[in-house]
Amino acid sequence: MIKHIPNFITLLNLFCGSIAVIFAVNGSLVTASFFAFLGIFFDFFDGLVARKLNAQSGLGLQLDSLADMVTSGLVPGIVMFQLLSLSSGDLNWFENTNEWTNSMQWIGFKIQLLPLMGLLITLASAYRLANFNIDDNQTDSFIGLPTPANTLLILSFPLIMEFQNNDIMNSMILNKWFLIAVTLVSCYLLNANIKLLALKFKTWNFQDNAARYTLILFAVVLLIVLQFAAIPLIIIVYIILSLFNKN
Repeated sequence: MIKHIPNFITLLNLFCGSIAVIFAVNGSLVTASFFAFLGIFFDFFDGLVARKLNAQSGLGLQLDSLADMVTSGLVPGIVMFQLLSLSSGDLNWFENTNEWTNSMQWIGFKIQLLPLMGLLITLASAYRLANFNIDDNQTDSFIGLPTPANTLLILSFPLIMEFQNNDIMNSMILNKWFLIAVTLVSCYLLNANIKLLALKFKTWNFQDNAARYTLILFAVVLLIVLQFAAIPLIIIVYIILSLFNKN
C-alpha cells in the first residue's frame, strides 16, 4: 500500500493539471495558473515521498511524465495560445464569416493561425519528457530546461498582467513578437543539450550545494522585490548558475 502513495500524489498533479486545462481553454488564465502551480507542487512532492519511502518504480516514472505532459506541457501551450490570441486582439473563436485571411474556418468556428504557434510549447514538452524517460544521464542533473520550470516561466505572464498591472510590462507581454520569441526560446531550451542543475539535495553541505543555495536565496529576494515579475529572472539565474556549476 505504501508504494502507491507517491503514485497517488502524481495523480493529484494530473488532476490539478486537468482543471488548469479547463480554465485555460475558457480564458481564466490566473485560475489556470493557480492549479498548474499546485500540480507542480505535487510533481515535486511525489518524487520526494518516493525517495523517502523507497518506493520508486518504473510505473511511477511513466505516470509522472504523463501527468507532467498535462500540467507542464498542455497547460503552458494553451496559455501561450491565449496570450497570442490577446496580442492579435481576436478571442472570438466562434464567428460566421466567409472571409479567408489569416485564419482557419470550420462550420461556424474560426481560429487565428498565429495563436496556434503557442502549441509548439506542448510539442516540445512532449519530446523533452519522452527523451527524459529513456535517458539515464539525467539523474543528478537535467539536460535541457525541465518542463515545470518552463511552465512557471510561461504562466508568470498572465500573473504579472493581473497582479502587477504595469503598463510597460503589459505592453511587452502582449507584443506578439515578444510572445513568438518566448515560444521559440522555450522550445529550444526544453530540448537543448545544456546541463542544468537538479534541485535535489543529497546532503545539506553548503560546498556541495552552493549553486542550489545561491539559487534559493536569489529566488526569495527577487520574489519579495519583484513579485511575479521575478519568475522569468529566476529562470535566467537558474540557467546561468547551472552553466557555471562544477558540482
